[in-house]
Amino acid sequence: MAIKIMMENPKTGEIVTGFYGYSWTTLLFGAFPSLFRKDFMTFIGVFVVACIISFLTMGIGGLFISIVWSFMYNKYYTTNLLRKGFKFAGTPTENEMAARSLKLRLNEDNCITKQGPIVG
Repeated sequence: MAIKIMMENPKTGEIVTGFYGYSWTTLLFGAFPSLFRKDFMTFIGVFVVACIISFLTMGIGGLFISIVWSFMYNKYYTTNLLRKGFKFAGTPTENEMAARSLKLRLNEDNCITKQGPIVG
């Protein structure tokens, strides 16, 4: 199941939701989750490849692509957000879990640590 992680672009202030883990929506709806996330180039690429493979294999290849892509898409989407300048903006625990799942090391280039006020 996909897990959400808040991400923020410090240059623009834009906040989006990143995901990691298995994507059931990608399994069920193919390329369309990328369209809903405004990831247009990925939508076009996956949709075209899936249509061609499905046509050539009478649908079996399309099912195979959906299964494989559902394991890969959330990681692909979130790492692309990091490449575009977004940073993890969840709690320190959420950031650590997301980085571990994506096989990344947290640092100042990919993480905005949100900590509450110090009580003392």
